Amino acid sequence: MTRRTELSDFLRSRRARLSPPDVGMPEAGRRRTPGLRREEVAVLAGVGVSWYTWLEQGRDIKVSGEVLDAVARALRLDQAEREHLYLLAGLNPPRRPPAPAVPTSPELWRVLEAWAPRPAYIRDRHWNLVAVNDQARAVFGYDETDRNCLVAYFMSARYRRADAAWAQNAPVVVARFRAEAARYPDDPEFGRIAAGLAAASPEFAGLWARHDVSAGTRAVKTVLHPEHGTLTYEALSLPLDELPGYHLELFNPLPASLVVAHPG
Repeated sequence: MTRRTELSDFLRSRRARLSPPDVGMPEAGRRRTPGLRREEVAVLAGVGVSWYTWLEQGRDIKVSGEVLDAVARALRLDQAEREHLYLLAGLNPPRRPPAPAVPTSPELWRVLEAWAPRPAYIRDRHWNLVAVNDQARAVFGYDETDRNCLVAYFMSARYRRADAAWAQNAPVVVARFRAEAARYPDDPEFGRIAAGLAAASPEFAGLWARHDVSAGTRAVKTVLHPEHGTLTYEALSLPLDELPGYHLELFNPLPASLVVAHPG
């Protein structure tokens, strides 16, 4: 009932902030209360007046994403408001379109630098490395030619030497990438990455052919560092709301592990 009450209040508040001229409709006489009438919202959304009234009253009715999108357009909702409408109506919000490739903001670079001497990087939804701090390069073996986490995992000899459990982790890595790709069925880039890597790596091709998927669990990464020995990190993946599909990956050494202050 709380969600339905929130839905009712939300729709009324969005309707009250609009006037007929705001939505291209003529004024129709004096109004006792500000904002659009329910009938006007229903017309703009192309739904029945009774149905919209029941929706705004928070009644237990069937809703679809298409109809909610029509209501969102009628009420001039922005992206955040549209997602909020979906959640209040009991539906999962549509996935946001991928963010365009943009340079990493100074704020995010400062986060990467402040995380030193611990490794950190930013990846996009295709697992491309967007920004990497010096510690991640030194500890995990990334160099300037590494552009994608998955490709580096299979194709970088330096990266493979650094991963103490490469063979055990490889099936999980591939299964996680396949699960990620399934979230974006209309994005062909995942297929291009997988096809290119399968052609270059028989190991990846064999694992990809299994069609295993994994949502991932608590990630622990053990690294064999040439100077500092065995280093073990817990990984924390934080989605970046302002960049849909991007994640900030932070690695924190376990208590028994060493922080590499000056990696080389």
